[in-house]
Amino acid sequence: RWGARSVMYLVSYANTYFEFILSGLGFGLSGASFAVGIAYTSIWFKKEHQGTALGIFGAGNAGAALTSMGAPIVLRMLTDNGTNIEGWRTLPQLYAAALVATAIVFYLLTTTRKVEQVRGMSLLARLAPLRYMRVWRFGLYYFFVFGGFVALAQWLIPYYVNVYAMSVAMAGLMASIFTLPSGMIRAFGGWLSDRWGARSVMYLVLGASLLSLLLLIVPQMDIQSPGEGVTAWRSGTVTSLSPTEIVVGNDSYPLRPPYDVPKVGQKQVLILPSSSFWQKPVVQVGESVTRKQLLARGITHIFFQANMWVFTGLIFVVGIMMGIGKAAVYKYIPDYYPNDVGVVGGLVGVLGGMGGFLCPIIFGYLLKATGIWTTTWMFLALVALVSLVWLHLAVQGIMRRNAQDV
Repeated sequence: RWGARSVMYLVSYANTYFEFILSGLGFGLSGASFAVGIAYTSIWFKKEHQGTALGIFGAGNAGAALTSMGAPIVLRMLTDNGTNIEGWRTLPQLYAAALVATAIVFYLLTTTRKVEQVRGMSLLARLAPLRYMRVWRFGLYYFFVFGGFVALAQWLIPYYVNVYAMSVAMAGLMASIFTLPSGMIRAFGGWLSDRWGARSVMYLVLGASLLSLLLLIVPQMDIQSPGEGVTAWRSGTVTSLSPTEIVVGNDSYPLRPPYDVPKVGQKQVLILPSSSFWQKPVVQVGESVTRKQLLARGITHIFFQANMWVFTGLIFVVGIMMGIGKAAVYKYIPDYYPNDVGVVGGLVGVLGGMGGFLCPIIFGYLLKATGIWTTTWMFLALVALVSLVWLHLAVQGIMRRNAQDV
């Protein structure tokens, strides 16, 4: 805590990009206290209550949402609505003061409790759990539920701005519908993990997330493509022409008339994709045509609004699932590694943090390569699918081993 406070305070004196990088690195390193907190919290509670306890501890993630909502308001006040730019330097000092207050409260209201079994253990012995593939599987889960949460907390604002033409302020408010509940529900996820078990909860989290992400993959569409045309049955001369009919000699060819089609940005709410089809004449009155000559070309119009409120609802579901999943992952750790909660929890946390760092970069490269914003959901759906398959294979292996033991 004291290290985090010092680094945060130094941010207020940063003037160059390099200085910001160094201070950000220092503050990021202080995030290792999360692993310490996981280990510290778990040893105070019995196994059947550890999920709830760790869920409450992890609910502090909601602070990220509160910061994204509140910091711009405070910053506006400190800079006098942008007229005093240097006023921003007070903000990290306020955060540093809050960290100091937290450290003092923690020091005064808590006591030390150690697990006897780990006293005197060497560093190599403490790192021994890292050789188990199970630990890395937990890390993949956390890469999705925590790393994906951190990444989307940043990515959703430009997403709303670009896809739905929102202002930055409104986009931040809409993004909070994802971030705030996701952080706050983590305690409930811990309770569910205690009641149902982490394995069942992760099945729910990964399955519901995968379904929601698959529904988000379809982008806004306003596509016009060739459809079924009309050709002449026999040779002749065009004698009459209208939007609904072409007459060639004595033969009449009915046409599908054109009509107004929906457009991106319209106010009408369309939940599902819509498809329409019409035919447009390509001949003129008096023109001679031959057998099988094209008289009217077909036009197919496919439209998908990707309604903003439906999108936000699905994002809300993903956020809720990620919040529950963050608690479920850390319920696994004291169950499997009661004496190595700090080491295993630290590694899992690192992998989750890597997700928060790498995912926005991957999102950006996918967008640059394809020009499609929904590649974000394609990537996350792939991670969720791999996690779900790995979970299922692990469960099947456990069931086979149990059956052999019987």
